[in-house]
Amino acid sequence: MQKLAATSLAVLLVVGQFAIPAVSNAQQSGAATATPIKHLVVIFDENISFDHYFGTYPHALNPKGEPRFVAVPDTPTVNGYTDALLRRNPNFLNASGNGAQAVNPFRLDRSQAATADQDHGYTPEQEAFHAGLMDSFPEYTGRRGSPIRSHANGLVMGYFDGNTVTALWNYAQYYALNDNSFNTNFGPSTPGAINLISGQTNGVSDEINAGGKVIDGGNGTRTLISDPDPIGDVCSTTTGALVQFSGQNIGNLLNHAGITWGWFEGGFDLSKTDPNGTTGCARSHTSDITKVRSRDYSPHHEPFQYYLSTANPKHLRPTSTQMIGHVGDAANHQYDIDDFYAAVRAGNMPAVSFLKAPAYQDAHAGNSDPIDEQAFVVHVMDFLQDQPQWSSTAVIIAYDDSDGWYDHQMGPIVNQSTTPSDMLTGNGQCGAGTDNALAGPKTPHAQGRCGYGPRLPMLVISPYARRNFVDHALTDQTSVIRFVEDNWLGGQRIGAGSFDAIAGPLNGMFNFTQPPRRDVLILNPSSGEVETSARRNHP
Repeated sequence: MQKLAATSLAVLLVVGQFAIPAVSNAQQSGAATATPIKHLVVIFDENISFDHYFGTYPHALNPKGEPRFVAVPDTPTVNGYTDALLRRNPNFLNASGNGAQAVNPFRLDRSQAATADQDHGYTPEQEAFHAGLMDSFPEYTGRRGSPIRSHANGLVMGYFDGNTVTALWNYAQYYALNDNSFNTNFGPSTPGAINLISGQTNGVSDEINAGGKVIDGGNGTRTLISDPDPIGDVCSTTTGALVQFSGQNIGNLLNHAGITWGWFEGGFDLSKTDPNGTTGCARSHTSDITKVRSRDYSPHHEPFQYYLSTANPKHLRPTSTQMIGHVGDAANHQYDIDDFYAAVRAGNMPAVSFLKAPAYQDAHAGNSDPIDEQAFVVHVMDFLQDQPQWSSTAVIIAYDDSDGWYDHQMGPIVNQSTTPSDMLTGNGQCGAGTDNALAGPKTPHAQGRCGYGPRLPMLVISPYARRNFVDHALTDQTSVIRFVEDNWLGGQRIGAGSFDAIAGPLNGMFNFTQPPRRDVLILNPSSGEVETSARRNHP
């Protein structure tokens, strides 16, 4: 890898379409950053399609008794719901497939924030897309459950607006939203999390009781398409499916370059006791919204635990707050969410931080909801904006999968596949199954990686983010990896078929030609409404 030397001179680096000064990294690595961003925080939430949260953005119904959202003048529109999609939707017209559950998209209000989890398997999601007709969601991914029992499987067509996902709409209003960002592959949480850190769901090196969660990837390889736990994690299942991955992830590249980083997840510290008396792997919370009690830590949401090189299987604690994020610590870059706050307060904010909320706040329908998610996101954002590092920080809010919730936009097929689990363009087909933009002499075409998958929300919040901006550039989960690689690693790629090689950049969501904005956006964690939009005094 070509290292970037730290220098006091104004060295110009070309990043995407921008030529901007290199900035010395504030961490002890001595590396340079290609943009003014010295700290990246990725809030990785669960199971939301773009239309489920932003289909009517920026227009909210604003009924009495709910938080209000009124767009400022000249707010850009998104590729969301048109009148035709709301009133004569393909899922409403397709009564032959969806039967009695054929339904148009319908608004879920704030009192209906607790919904059932939908079907978001690798195959059912492809079937719901129906070769791009996007008309079979109730039939294949819909599941019945509160709050609209009369809709049964048609619940999958429900969406929220700015009266429930108020904080996210306010962040989009003040910062940047992408409406053309996709799940790297079809499928549920673990493939999405693996794609976030490696861009490669092929490469399963060991498996126990995996069954159909892992399929033949061709050329003697195995591909993950579902949610087994990581082998070795003390909190993993003792009777269910387990897997392990070979190959590299972004953590390996950051370690090699001496860049500090960490994955911070609710419930990871097994020595703590929650307010309800639970401890160890059984730490848990009960949501006031869903009334469901769920364990804080979910092993299959922690992608670095699947790689021996970056795993902390016994959940060892960091030897000190000052060692958080650094190579050589017992925790091996895997921490509890509370460790993130401790490190930042101690002036030891890692260059790259991935945050995963405890399960009741992670947005996953069934155990979480938009209101609990909002409380977590706003707490993180209000905390970060009060730190001296904020002027050089960027926050990306991204999601691991769509949960099967309806979205009207199909992305391009950038990786084709022909396996019994593929159903996107025909029985056993995702495209022709032969072409792959990532294949080459040393990277045979891996099967079981049909993508891009469903469209997901992505937001960028930063003093350098464009204001009230909607980016239409094509991106996916591995665009996050690409930003890290371009900013800290001189454009190095993971290789070996990782989607980072073809990922679209996030450059369009930033404006690095202007000084950092000095205003902050402080929101109410309960309502998501604006409490303060003011200038700050930190540099």
